[in-house]
Amino acid sequence: MTKLLAAALLVADFQNVAKQAGLIDIFPNGGDVTKQYIIETTGSGIAFIDYDNDGLLDLFVLSGKGGTNRMYHNEGNGRFLDVTAKLGLESSGWAQGVCAGDYDNDGYTDLFVTFWGGNHLYRNIGGKRFEDVTQKAHLTQDRVRYNTGCAFIDMDNDGKVDLFVSNYLKFDPATTPQPGANPYCFYRGIAVNCGPRGLPFDRNILYKNNGDGTFSDISEESGIATAFGHYSLSVLTGDFNEDGLPDIYVACDQTPSLLYINKGHGKFEEEAVLRGVAFDQNGKAMSGMGAAEADYQSEGHPSIFRTNFSDEFETLYHNRGDGNFDDVTLDAGLGQNTRYVGWGTGFFDFNNNGWKDLLLVNGHVFPEVEKLHIDIHYKDRAILYQNLGNGKFKDVSKEAGSAFSELHSARGAAFGDIDNDGTLEVAVNNQNEAPSLFKQAHKAPGHWLILKLEGTKANRSAIGARVKVITGEHAQWGEVRSGGSYLSQSDLRLHFGLGAAAAADRIEVAWPGGARQTIENQPGDRVLVIKQQQ
Repeated sequence: MTKLLAAALLVADFQNVAKQAGLIDIFPNGGDVTKQYIIETTGSGIAFIDYDNDGLLDLFVLSGKGGTNRMYHNEGNGRFLDVTAKLGLESSGWAQGVCAGDYDNDGYTDLFVTFWGGNHLYRNIGGKRFEDVTQKAHLTQDRVRYNTGCAFIDMDNDGKVDLFVSNYLKFDPATTPQPGANPYCFYRGIAVNCGPRGLPFDRNILYKNNGDGTFSDISEESGIATAFGHYSLSVLTGDFNEDGLPDIYVACDQTPSLLYINKGHGKFEEEAVLRGVAFDQNGKAMSGMGAAEADYQSEGHPSIFRTNFSDEFETLYHNRGDGNFDDVTLDAGLGQNTRYVGWGTGFFDFNNNGWKDLLLVNGHVFPEVEKLHIDIHYKDRAILYQNLGNGKFKDVSKEAGSAFSELHSARGAAFGDIDNDGTLEVAVNNQNEAPSLFKQAHKAPGHWLILKLEGTKANRSAIGARVKVITGEHAQWGEVRSGGSYLSQSDLRLHFGLGAAAAADRIEVAWPGGARQTIENQPGDRVLVIKQQQ
């Protein structure tokens, strides 16, 4: 598909169909008029996961204190059914992030959920229920921690997914100053909850999968714990320097973001400053929230997008092809929406034309901002950028349907195809409201393929597998990943728009560990399962 065609295709009509789908439960997350503590502001993630292997994406929504995390089963008729109690997933406390992966390679996708306080590993028992195996897996923590983002990652390509967990800061309501108590507790002259500045830093964690159902904390010896002085939130994994080993990017709030480069043999080195992804183009540390990856120019190299705070630009780091990046935010047309606080985000091809578009959801951390009567608001709309196919994006939100005019204080966002029709949906976790479910009123015009990868020698979830899809002269790349967005989990399957092509000429899979597999002449408009050759 030519770049000219990419720019010419029409915009979609997204509607919020959450109510019609049965997603009506409210998910509390602190105050809606004022917030006393920072724990009320960071919100919670959301996940698409096919927990029972019926081919339909189910939805897992996290909650703050006063509610419970909920699993909704996809009934296949456009509706979801709450099966939380049946599956043993009821919870309490401040849930933050969620990531998915088959850590025991039994064919069923497991869940890891981060909390302020302590995390939970839920083992999927045959798609019938989940068992909390946190203690059995040696994942309990010896103190209260503000765990945020997470991702399963096969760091050494041994076929067993390991686990990375980011930590925001050290928070104790008994010792945290009250709103207005010091200079870090004001926003534009209004007393607000304190932090992150002024609150103690914490360190990130890497757990190695021992292969017997347990994990070992290797944060120190791996080099992960070496980085200090960062308020870490979202986790984005990917082979950013294309050496066959997965790396880890962490979006950090008001401090330089992190890029842990995998050196092999269980060792990582933090190289965000060296590689150009720690700051913006002016050398300023941004308030990073969410993060997404895509080869948005179809060059074969994974680039990084990060959402930030109001009065800051969003950040697009273009990968030059050697694991080094340039901030191209302004050149790409992404420097216009600076009044929003961005959170969940993802690249996805909403019109199936073969070019990855970009969506982000927004919402301020301070409800008190409404007292100022300015153009910055606590509840705000989502933004949709269309990929023009020439390295630039266009804000098409006002033309993209009523879902983009709704106002929410949104946090997590997950992307997936809930009805397997090739047109992607977006689920959003809203503070103190029911979630949103963005769905197009009509199918996207282009052809498509969804690829479900199954590892054999590689980990069963195929996390870390890189895929190239070729149609004519156009090539696209994707990578199977756990975590991402803002503390959320999108579909582990990979979606590719094919445009006018009714089939993919060639599909190339680079499995974790180095094995390669090629499939040719695959018809489009279907879900294709690719199992790793023995």
